[in-house]
Amino acid sequence: MKTSRRTFLITSVGVASTFALGSKAAFAADAAKVAESDPTAQALGYKEDASKVDKAKFAKYAAGQDCGNCQFYQGKPTDAYAPCPMFSNKQVASKGWCSAYVKKA
Repeated sequence: MKTSRRTFLITSVGVASTFALGSKAAFAADAAKVAESDPTAQALGYKEDASKVDKAKFAKYAAGQDCGNCQFYQGKPTDAYAPCPMFSNKQVASKGWCSAYVKKA
């Protein structure tokens, strides 16, 4: 089977655009932020703002604890949002908190 240059180029452009769109979709999925209404977030008491944690319900919470200084936070403490394995690597707020909090060593 003989392939013409035109067929090769058309196929190449189609494949390249598929990869480009696929990587863009993957990036968008990576950027998903955890909603406080998410079932996992509710189970772990996640709040985007640690100062709004229900201290009666989550007695473990202490002032100064937030996602940015938790060992599970996969970003820099200065990042506004970063992935967290507790939420399937969805983005959590650096100033947030959940009951899975463990202080970074």
